[in-house]
Amino acid sequence: MNRFFRWLNVQAYKHNGTLHRQWSPAYLAEETEDYWALCSKSSLVTESDGRRWMTNEHAVFLLFKKRWLNVIAMKKANGYCYYVNIASPTINDQGFLRYIDYDLDLKLFPDETIKALDEQEFEHHASLYNYSPELKRAIKKSFKEVREMMEKGTFPFVDSEADRIYKRFIDQTGPFVESFQPKTK
Repeated sequence: MNRFFRWLNVQAYKHNGTLHRQWSPAYLAEETEDYWALCSKSSLVTESDGRRWMTNEHAVFLLFKKRWLNVIAMKKANGYCYYVNIASPTINDQGFLRYIDYDLDLKLFPDETIKALDEQEFEHHASLYNYSPELKRAIKKSFKEVREMMEKGTFPFVDSEADRIYKRFIDQTGPFVESFQPKTK
């Protein structure tokens, strides 16, 4: 695939179909039958209310095609921090990778501490959007599975795999990115 066509946008939606968040294009460094792996040196994030902010870290964003999660591996000085969105499987829709964010999140810190996030927000939206019992079971099952994967240190929570994917991004985009850098005298 031509590297110009490897830059993709990611969009997160809420259960009612409203756009929740969008990232500036990231580079598709790897695609398997299970996931898309996008990379960025930083990213512009636009919230549904129009607020915009920049990420600061080099990141690998793994969007799973059949599993109820996606993972952002953010490179920190002391290792990777993994942020997991419990979300619908991601679809590719005309160059946009899209998923439904179900608010329930987990974060794995470089020191292996695991923190559950947004549990109250999940419960609020489950009531507000009238999640079915089957949907709630799928979300909670994924949450439990992700926590177990974090505890065991299995993929995608493997720093060497995040490094490998990010290195592919640098190897594939380096000459392209460098060709657009201003010339110094």
